[in-house]
Amino acid sequence: MNNKYVIRGGHGLYGELEISGAKNAAVAIIPAALLVRGSCRIENIPQISDVTMLLSILRQMGAKIQMVNRHTMDIDCSGIHTTCANFELMRRIRASYYLIGALLGRFGEAEVSMPGGCDFGGVRPIDQHVKGFTAMGADVGVKNGLVCAQAAGGRLTGANIYLDVVSVGATINLMLAAVLAKGTTVIENAAREPHIVDVANFLNSMGADVRGAGTGVIKIHGVDKLSGGCYSIIPDQIEAGTYLAAVAGAGGEVLVKNVIPKHLDCITRKLTEMGVYTSAVSGDCVLIRSTGALRRASIKTQPYPGFPTDMQPQLAAILTTAAGTSVITEGVWDNRYKYVDELTKMGAKIQVDGRVAIIEGVPYLTGAPIKACDLRAGAALVIAGVCARGITEVSGVRYIERGYENIVGKLRTLGADILSVASGEEEADDAEAI
Repeated sequence: MNNKYVIRGGHGLYGELEISGAKNAAVAIIPAALLVRGSCRIENIPQISDVTMLLSILRQMGAKIQMVNRHTMDIDCSGIHTTCANFELMRRIRASYYLIGALLGRFGEAEVSMPGGCDFGGVRPIDQHVKGFTAMGADVGVKNGLVCAQAAGGRLTGANIYLDVVSVGATINLMLAAVLAKGTTVIENAAREPHIVDVANFLNSMGADVRGAGTGVIKIHGVDKLSGGCYSIIPDQIEAGTYLAAVAGAGGEVLVKNVIPKHLDCITRKLTEMGVYTSAVSGDCVLIRSTGALRRASIKTQPYPGFPTDMQPQLAAILTTAAGTSVITEGVWDNRYKYVDELTKMGAKIQVDGRVAIIEGVPYLTGAPIKACDLRAGAALVIAGVCARGITEVSGVRYIERGYENIVGKLRTLGADILSVASGEEEADDAEAI
């Protein structure tokens, strides 16, 4: 049995909202705990299904995990007894590939399933990951759906690695592999996203020597071991942006708390262009005020510090009722417009040609039964339901709960009329699109 969200739209959003820890940082930092000999305390962990899945994988591998409070965990990976993680759990989560770099770095070997996660047009390539591992002296192959990696002599060796494309996943995975390698590793054309810096800061707090994270060149000087410590995960840039988009579309005034305003610059600038007021407050808050009447905009997604691909569907949802014609160009993924058919059911006018979507603003959206097909698309549909007239029923919410902690509760505190109810339907376990 699965749940669905029932939303009665048309209510403005008002009040204050606390942002959780960053999903994209958490799903890399938790596997990174495998590199630590001893206990590490990780704070500001979001309560989302991706995190629950990773913690279950570590437990099955022999890690001791103790919950300190709702958002703090003590993780001790001293007793890891296998380098082969649970296949059924791993295939459900994209971030499973970070286990390769962590296991290969600490133990010199790994067997990990091919990544699952949201499907944006075929299997996510890990060729840049493999290229880097190979340069560091690993033999990497795929057998029966598992990525099998073995370091020559049992330990990786530092290398100069140039990424052919800017890849967040490859950048993080190679950092994980390199921190315990012999010698120095240089990653060129590295991704620069805030959660990459967060992973590097976590590693350094445990005794690693990672320099240059947040720039195009990262240098990692291998050390003999990482020891325990305490680290707090940064706030979630995309969760914050999602709620900013919801307020922009529905209208209202909200103080979004526990954020790093600089990480939101590319999002708030675009909202300002659309006629929304935003302002950084007290160093870790952003105030947003909107009438709900938006202007057209053009958006092109790019690697950080450009506009994030993970915010593209949410902005598309509110541009459906913006005055004029908006154009979105997806610069990262080949197929990220699967949500368009669902918005069309609500009255949106969107034409897609390859990576370009042209949105002709309509006066309003109308509630309808719609289905989430991936994490950020699901968030976009929730936003559309909050802004629409009438009742919207969103199914497939398990995708949304992969990356949003208590989205229903948070929206309700702002005045949205949204409930999570039993759908009465069984949904297929589609591992490639979770």
